[in-house]
Amino acid sequence: MSDGQFVTSSFCAKGECVAVAADAAGVRVRSTTAEAIVVGFTDDEWTAFVRGVKNGEFDLDRLRG
Repeated sequence: MSDGQFVTSSFCAKGECVAVAADAAGVRVRSTTAEAIVVGFTDDEWTAFVRGVKNGEFDLDRLRG
């Protein structure tokens, strides 16, 4: 991944995707349909989130209860 360049998942379809960029300042996340809205995270915050994703903590059925 290029430093600071937004990328999307290879599973992204129909252009409605989450885009992620990382650089020395941390990680930034945005929607491909609302590019002006960007949320930033520290490396530690991002690492904890990714661990949760890999553990299934953010699966839709689990979030919706």
